[in-house]
Amino acid sequence: MENQPAGATTTVPVRRSAAGASPTAPVWRNARPVERLCYGTGVLLIVSGLLHLIVFAVDGGSWDGPVSWRKPVTFGVSFGLTLIALCWVASYLRIRPRTRTVLLALFAADCVLEVGGITLQAWRGVPSHFNMETPFDTAVSMALAVGGGVLVVILTTLAVASFVSRPDGPTGMALALRAGFAILVVGLLSGAAMIARGVYLTRTGHQSAGYDSTASVKPLHAVSLHAILVLPLLAEALARTSWSARTRRTVVRAAVGCCAAAVGGALVWAVVAY
Repeated sequence: MENQPAGATTTVPVRRSAAGASPTAPVWRNARPVERLCYGTGVLLIVSGLLHLIVFAVDGGSWDGPVSWRKPVTFGVSFGLTLIALCWVASYLRIRPRTRTVLLALFAADCVLEVGGITLQAWRGVPSHFNMETPFDTAVSMALAVGGGVLVVILTTLAVASFVSRPDGPTGMALALRAGFAILVVGLLSGAAMIARGVYLTRTGHQSAGYDSTASVKPLHAVSLHAILVLPLLAEALARTSWSARTRRTVVRAAVGCCAAAVGGALVWAVVAY
């Protein structure tokens, strides 16, 4: 049985159910205050991204480039989905409740900082990243870079926790979470590489090259970010079927293989196109 009964230890998951069974109650009804905060914030970020898609349709302009409505759209939706996903999957991890609360609260605040800074600069009509033109632009750019570093620390901590203690959940969830976090780490590393390279080129007087240097890595970064949502959702959906545990494990393994192949292809493209 993949689920462990509640015990005296403080490092227990929030959600517990029989292996292979569907959840005992809706996620929102079982959510703790910090989780509701994260879910609500994630929804607001997604709505913000979608609203800026309407702004783009009305205002027009280029979809590509360092100054574009694309950035508040894609970052709003992506950060919103990631925040909701991480809040949900963290409930399966065996970490201390207080630690989980602190990590989720910091992650939510950091997501707001990142999307807010990018959206602000889009409305000002200036680049959000690698922009050192004025003291204010430099402050925003560096805040986004530091916020990215904080995201790496938080998500890496959760990823390590998923491997240190077997996550709770229905059949296949442990594999889905561990694979999702491992792929997410690839996305984090690619994002950190883009930021470090871009900041270096900008600081050395090559701002245009700083923007161009991220192009080949963007597909890898994008493909790697959302396996942590897709794979656990698949495991959860399979738990609601009448399929055997063996079949469900096989499906999850196949999905992990597909995600790994996609990441591998994006990595090859990043190397070839760099």
